[in-house]
Amino acid sequence: MFKCKAAWNKLAPLARASSTLCRQAGKRAVLRHERTPQFVQPAHMSSGPSGGGGENTLYFVLVGATCLAGGAYAYSTLVGDRERYQQRITEIESRSSKPAAEPSTPAKTQPETAASEPASAAASPAVEPTHAPYLLIGGGTASFAAARSIRARDPGARVLIVTEEDDLPYMRPPLSKELWFSDDPTVTETLRFKQWNGKERSIYFQPPSFYVSPTELESVENGGVAVLTGRKVMHMDVRGNKVKLSDGTEISYDKCLIATGGIPRNLQVIERAGDEVMKRTTLFRKIEDFKALEKVSRELKSITIIGGGFLGSELACALGRRSADLGLEVVQMFPEKGNMGKVLPEYLSNWTTDKVKKEGVKVLTEAVVKNVTYKEGKVEIKLKDGRVVKTDHVVAAVGLEPSVELAKSAGLEIDSDFGGFRVNAELQARSNIWVAGDAACFYDIKLGRRRVEHHDHAVVSGRLAGENMTGARKPYWHQSMFWSDLGPDVGYEAIGIVDSSLPTVGVFAKATAKDTPKAATEQSGTGIRSESETEAVAGSVAVGKAAPTPPPQQKEDYGKGVIFYLRDKVVVGIVLWNVFNRMPIARKIIKDGEEHADLNEVAKLFNIHEE
Repeated sequence: MFKCKAAWNKLAPLARASSTLCRQAGKRAVLRHERTPQFVQPAHMSSGPSGGGGENTLYFVLVGATCLAGGAYAYSTLVGDRERYQQRITEIESRSSKPAAEPSTPAKTQPETAASEPASAAASPAVEPTHAPYLLIGGGTASFAAARSIRARDPGARVLIVTEEDDLPYMRPPLSKELWFSDDPTVTETLRFKQWNGKERSIYFQPPSFYVSPTELESVENGGVAVLTGRKVMHMDVRGNKVKLSDGTEISYDKCLIATGGIPRNLQVIERAGDEVMKRTTLFRKIEDFKALEKVSRELKSITIIGGGFLGSELACALGRRSADLGLEVVQMFPEKGNMGKVLPEYLSNWTTDKVKKEGVKVLTEAVVKNVTYKEGKVEIKLKDGRVVKTDHVVAAVGLEPSVELAKSAGLEIDSDFGGFRVNAELQARSNIWVAGDAACFYDIKLGRRRVEHHDHAVVSGRLAGENMTGARKPYWHQSMFWSDLGPDVGYEAIGIVDSSLPTVGVFAKATAKDTPKAATEQSGTGIRSESETEAVAGSVAVGKAAPTPPPQQKEDYGKGVIFYLRDKVVVGIVLWNVFNRMPIARKIIKDGEEHADLNEVAKLFNIHEE
């Protein structure tokens, strides 16, 4: 059956190819297993949305009467698309020399232990889908969390992740934390690390065998998650429900998530300094950045970190710990009066700075960079107060710029105050477009409009976006947490709005040997330092009897404690300093949104005074 004679002329080579294929395959059904002759509906292979015009018309031909008794084979192609047609013929003929695989079983290219291997080895095939019911732009934590959530609510869902990185989805926190404390000399290749509780794992969320090949996504039984690596979405057609990739490929979608994350900021004085300085500067964000900086730390004599926030302080401590063995000078400079000065109250920031110094780091506070040059084989950094630092390499850890390039072509709104795509409490930017992770400026129904740049928020927002993409219609209410470790002995977890410009109340106690990130994970048996604990339900915490508050300490020893951040006398943020496994309590306090006459009484809920 053919629509016209012209169609037969186009499909005649296909019929001959199929006949050859049948002879080679014998009684194996290559494309479909059919026992009796029957007509089949052509698969949707349109390069645009379904229901398009004549340019996407499908034709099919039934051949093979002499090949298999009673056998019928249906082949479809796009009229006028000769290149795709030839690729399809080549693929079919190449399969004839291999055992036919069950269509419902995605090929497992590597065993489950392959999570320790570089995921970039799983290269994207040449033939890829042109339509994805669920399209996720970005291959980070938020996208992976959304994909898992979508599949949990819609088991047959077909999810396509497009990422410009060459790696499968992985977690970023270990890049500045646990990987640096590994005693494995091949850690930059294996990317496996030991959590503080001693358990080993890979930074990849899942091994390559977890994912479906992009070529099989449209046909594999029960759907799956596929990843296109090394591609960037350059243009987004919201009206046409399709995107255009950096290689010119167009992919249509039914529902789309934007989880593009962000790119590290750099200092303008470094950008203006020239190529020699830029070649000796690391903007830390990806796996490649970790590998490069780890190599630099073993080859050079000095590294200077600019930035006193989470990333800068973590890297400073990590490099400081190995400085004595490597003969490496580690310098950290920032404009604040102490480490993490934008987050912690001044007294605790100063105490933290002393801790960082004890790790072998030379810390320069109130340091504002004025000029950067390259002289006599060194990068020379001049500060506004006249101080000069000469170093071999610079790490700029001065924040993140949300990736919002798609806003222009998609016509999406960017928040003028916080940056990022502006979305509602359900993380929606349009009726079928959601945004999650670092790039989302969302409305928090408890704390107002916010944008958060932390791993756990990527998990929480990605999961919520995935649920809403499958029809849940849930608002953002489950507060994400974030954490920072200054090695295995000092760490904190935080939730809500933690800003040192807000009024704070801190309640502290003397720490014991078990009040460290390492001891906490050993006791709980879980890797809380690299896993989201957000599955815990805030309202399920039983407070019980609290220990009495001891007299205040006379010396400044902030071993462990709770810091409350207030706005209009209401707690909007909490930092748990060397206090672990208590985050659901903090979450419930913020959710309740009540005024508290005595925060010392509230601090008793965390049992910080128990020995």
